[in-house]
Amino acid sequence: MARNNKKVGAYPSGIILFSLTLALFLIGFCGLLAIQSKRLVTYIRENYEVRAFLDKGIKLKKINALYKTIADRPYILKANGTPQINLVTKEEAAKEFIAETKEDFSKFLGENPLHDSYRIKLNEAYFEEAKLQEVKQDLEQIDGVFEVVYQENLVDKINQNITQIYIVMSAFALILLVIIVVLMNNTIRLALHSQRMLIRSMQLVGATNAFITRPFLGRGMWQGFLAGVVAVLLLLVGWEVAKHNMPELAAFQSIEKMIILLAGIIGLGVLIGFLSTFQAVNRYLGLTLDELY
Repeated sequence: MARNNKKVGAYPSGIILFSLTLALFLIGFCGLLAIQSKRLVTYIRENYEVRAFLDKGIKLKKINALYKTIADRPYILKANGTPQINLVTKEEAAKEFIAETKEDFSKFLGENPLHDSYRIKLNEAYFEEAKLQEVKQDLEQIDGVFEVVYQENLVDKINQNITQIYIVMSAFALILLVIIVVLMNNTIRLALHSQRMLIRSMQLVGATNAFITRPFLGRGMWQGFLAGVVAVLLLLVGWEVAKHNMPELAAFQSIEKMIILLAGIIGLGVLIGFLSTFQAVNRYLGLTLDELY
């Protein structure tokens, strides 16, 4: 009857690949959420508008001059070199007001009391209360600007909520990583249990710890690499499905950050495979014969 000889470094790996793939997928999913949320935060901040109301009766020539003056300010957001400043005439503002409130004030006032205004988008770096106050004061010093208005305290509330979301996501990812490392250590340790006697036999014939550990480490790193590749493929498929169902997600996609994230997942898989295998093998290398039984 043929004898089933065990090969050093060979052990059941299906459960390890499944567990590590699932773990890396969850970590990658958290990373993907973080990237997209950062893009979404940038989108929200850069689409926040400050309104600069102009003096009543201001002439068109003066309005155009004000545009150039405001556009030169360092805090003005520029998209492809174009300052994000939009003129809203008092007639357009009246139409917006009537559409929102369903009330035509001109019927009982007899005139349009609204001002022409510029709606201004700012650089993301100025999305905080103190800097918005500085922007407000600077704009109000410009000749022809009647008043500058923005929603006070809203910015701080948005920033606080964003910070809390990042803290929760970071804590979740860290806890998940710790759980994964512990789980993989236990899984690989159980997988190596079948080879504990083979490891002991190699020690008895004079094999060094490095010689014994090498094939296990190679297999662990290869498993980590495969798990990382599968997790990356699952993430890409999931992302494409999400974009198909919600096309607006494409606006928040960052190719460079996606590549870094996906490469990081594969690298993390290799690292976890190496460290978990190294720790598990070293545990068996240090056991006595009695403890092996």
